[in-house]
Amino acid sequence: MSEPALYGVMAEFDEQEHFLEAIRRTRAAGYERMDAYSPNPLEGLDEAMQLSKSPVSRIVLIGALTGAFTGFLLQYYASALDFPINVGGRPLNSWVSFIPITFELTVLFACLSSLFFGILGLNGLPQPYHPVFNVPQFGRASRDRFFVCIESKDAQFDATDTRRFLEGLDPLGVYDVQE
Repeated sequence: MSEPALYGVMAEFDEQEHFLEAIRRTRAAGYERMDAYSPNPLEGLDEAMQLSKSPVSRIVLIGALTGAFTGFLLQYYASALDFPINVGGRPLNSWVSFIPITFELTVLFACLSSLFFGILGLNGLPQPYHPVFNVPQFGRASRDRFFVCIESKDAQFDATDTRRFLEGLDPLGVYDVQE
């Protein structure tokens, strides 16, 4: 039976300021394929990790425009093309009366696109297993500890050098993450 492949090396911290400084130093050292785990949202973590702008806003905009277009077209087709009824001499395609449903479908499609494509799709959820779950100490990531994991897919990754680098950041512990 072969040894499981190395996913990366993980360091554990107990203070958020120390953790953010470690993230900054890791990025400054040239590591790019890394992930940070925190029990709560941290101000400045995205800047420290130098994350690119999220595509979620574009996904929501596309969903909202699709919803508005669908809502308007659905009503136009029903009232002007499929089943035209002249009520009080009003035009069959009275766009003013289409506004409430168009608005509702705009909001609905925007919300659904942000949930399914923006959150679940971009985060790769649902994800019942991830290699970091193999580290027993990682259970504290949802309570009171901060973790940074440098993946073995990083161009600069070397198991011994990366471990030595993380130990130099003065963490509580450094752990190998097996696949």
